[in-house]
Amino acid sequence: MTVVPDRLLPERSAGPEPELVIVLAEARGRRVPVHAAGLGAAVVLGAAAAALGARVPVLGAPVFAVVAGVLLSPLARRRSEVLRPGLDLAKGPVLQMSVVLLGAQLSLGEVLHVGAGSLPVMLGTLAVCLLLAWLAGRRLGVSGDLRTLIGVGTGICGASAIAATTPALRAKGGDVAYAISTIFVFNVAAVLVFPPLGHALGLSPHAFGLFAGTAVNDTSSVVAAAGAFGGDADRYAVVVKLARTLMIIPVVLAVTAWTRRREEPVRTSKARLAASLVPWFLIAFLGVAALNTGGLIPAGGQEALHRLALLCIAIALAGVGLSADVAAMRRAGVRPLLLGLILWVAVSATSLGLQHLLTG
Repeated sequence: MTVVPDRLLPERSAGPEPELVIVLAEARGRRVPVHAAGLGAAVVLGAAAAALGARVPVLGAPVFAVVAGVLLSPLARRRSEVLRPGLDLAKGPVLQMSVVLLGAQLSLGEVLHVGAGSLPVMLGTLAVCLLLAWLAGRRLGVSGDLRTLIGVGTGICGASAIAATTPALRAKGGDVAYAISTIFVFNVAAVLVFPPLGHALGLSPHAFGLFAGTAVNDTSSVVAAAGAFGGDADRYAVVVKLARTLMIIPVVLAVTAWTRRREEPVRTSKARLAASLVPWFLIAFLGVAALNTGGLIPAGGQEALHRLALLCIAIALAGVGLSADVAAMRRAGVRPLLLGLILWVAVSATSLGLQHLLTG
């Protein structure tokens, strides 16, 4: 890399900087890319979290990554000028790439086939969750971005949905960290509570698979809960969960439109708004899913891409945790956690209720 003297570098403009531009900075007497420090810290934490998540899948890499990042955030804030460019890279392009790679797990044909049967339950639980997130969140005084993240995380697919919604919402690191932590609490609760509840209600493996696939947030927790129930509940639950993942697309589009209008209510023309509504990573996500549906991604490739997606999510969420404002999270108190409890109970009850109404 050619080193450019400071006097020859262009002055910073008042407007936003290009996302991937490489600027040189002084670090311990040597010139290094300014993204290196922050991105390196996120990669180290993310890799460690991915290793721990593989050993404790019920918790998962996202939880380890965001918790470790939050614990170290006071140290990171002292060097925020050095770390911020790299952390922004982790929270932006790396996070978006993780969503793209998740498409390698989807077989659109199978998902659409199973999704058609479970669609009323999926749409019902999602509608109840998002509406209640808005109403109860406002009542509890939870901030708009945080209640949106908790709502999509509970209603769709946990950390993956939060990861997909974060760039569209442009949420703060503290809000993302709190949302991930809230989702984690009720993932663990679902793994412990749902299997005995399913047996007590006399659910069949198929019915419990639909219940777990629509009411448990994270894929690893869906597998753990359905596996503990027994039968072939885990197989059906996973496919339902993958079909539920597709709900990311309309939700992210809606959040993107709302964010653009909120930020530029007058200056944004209809043509410009329409062009910015579809984030590139959603198109790429569907493209990867289509490749997998066409059999162009071998089984070994699916597993490798899935592991890479989890690593990217862990790196991104480590960056989110390192950027978190712990003081702001403390000020939020227990109200977001209470909102998560309300949504978790509501989604679970809606899933069981709709199954009873539709199938008896």
